[in-house]
Amino acid sequence: AAITTIVCLQAGLTLWVLWLSRMGGLVNLLSHPVITGFVNAAAILIIISQLPAFTGIAGATGTEPLATLANLVAALGALHWPTFAMAAASLVLLLAFPRLSVWLARRLGLSLDTNHAMTRLGPMTVALLAVALVLIFDLGDTVATVGVVPSGLPALTIPPLTPDNLALWLDLLPASAIIAVVSYVESYSIGTTLAVRKQTRVNAHQELIAVGAANIGAAFSGAYPVAGSFSRSSVNFYAGARTPVSNLFCAAVVVTVLLFFTGLFTHLPKAALAAIVMVSVIGLMDLKNGPQHWRLHRDDTITEYATMVLVLFLGVEVGLLAGVALSIAFFIRASSRPNITQVGRLGDTQIFRSIKRYDVGTLPHVLALRVDESIYFANATQIEDKFVKRAQRRKATKHLLIVCSSVNRIDATGIQMLHRVNANLERAGISFNLCDVKGTILPQLQRSGLIDVLSGRNFPTADRAMRHFAQDLEAA
Repeated sequence: AAITTIVCLQAGLTLWVLWLSRMGGLVNLLSHPVITGFVNAAAILIIISQLPAFTGIAGATGTEPLATLANLVAALGALHWPTFAMAAASLVLLLAFPRLSVWLARRLGLSLDTNHAMTRLGPMTVALLAVALVLIFDLGDTVATVGVVPSGLPALTIPPLTPDNLALWLDLLPASAIIAVVSYVESYSIGTTLAVRKQTRVNAHQELIAVGAANIGAAFSGAYPVAGSFSRSSVNFYAGARTPVSNLFCAAVVVTVLLFFTGLFTHLPKAALAAIVMVSVIGLMDLKNGPQHWRLHRDDTITEYATMVLVLFLGVEVGLLAGVALSIAFFIRASSRPNITQVGRLGDTQIFRSIKRYDVGTLPHVLALRVDESIYFANATQIEDKFVKRAQRRKATKHLLIVCSSVNRIDATGIQMLHRVNANLERAGISFNLCDVKGTILPQLQRSGLIDVLSGRNFPTADRAMRHFAQDLEAA
């Protein structure tokens, strides 16, 4: 118990330190495919975890979700039919409840649609009917129920803060930090999934404060480390919750029940609870976008399915980290192979477009190349090879013009590469020119001395550069 309070307190303080250092942006590493893959896998794991209660097969629960599934398949002959009937009936009623409530309302002369709050009472209705069945038919010894829930609130505790426990605190700190990060990532992923359904967003920095406060509170109330619960969040959303006020209401109800009404849960069948959880998480799964994304962006589909499979087989922590790593790897691979296209003037305008897609005008002695990517260590070498090869392959080229309108950043490796290209082309008798360099990048190039040693010039726009080269051609 002492270790648990220390871990909770350290996890909460870690999250607050991340908030103070403005590290909420870590969740930007969680791409949409990673979150979708995690949510789908989490939903499958939760459904598997509810199957023992749903089927009534004793001893089917394994140490791992997939072991649980294997045990269930092996023990199907021991299916407990009363429990399964209770669960199946609860499942059917939950799925049919929105339309059934609309039908009943219309029969009573009331106007109701499937989005009305009354149609969200399915979980409560199922729970009440299940309790009523257990009491009326005396099924307490036939189907598994929640049983006795201790009443009262937990006693407040204080984590051991004496100097004698310093070594313990230091030993637990790495694990607490990992728990803090995973708790935050899971909470944010769940919140983002629900927010997307309502076309809104989650404040990443506020989430750090909230999860940190919850863990600090857990340290003083005898709880274990806190994170957003996928199953409870989905049940809350399925029941019609739309704002954070629902959490305040839930907290008030939980405290009230703990103080006065724990006896109400004694006869609640676990099968009905399993059906409620399963229906709620199924509604949050998103399996249809994967095939659509495959036609548009295959890397996203691979990332989504890889995250889902890894979470299923290796756990949440490994699956999420692997999904993030895969997203970063695909990004680096794409940016390390930047698109470099030759451009020309579109008619008599100041607009320059690709010669492959538009009927544009070019100058025979000028090769204008547009780089459609930032220039940094991962792609500098490839960009250098393409610059030099294309300039030397085009025999009439006297001037190489690099259009930088799509270059948002150049690191030290990229600047050194530009110096080399400038020197190599100068030895080959080809001037090296830049244009459309952004104001955030130009000071870096000036401080590095590149602008001073350019064999050509730095033009403000491609239009100015091409007019200058056209005049030189006419003069020659």
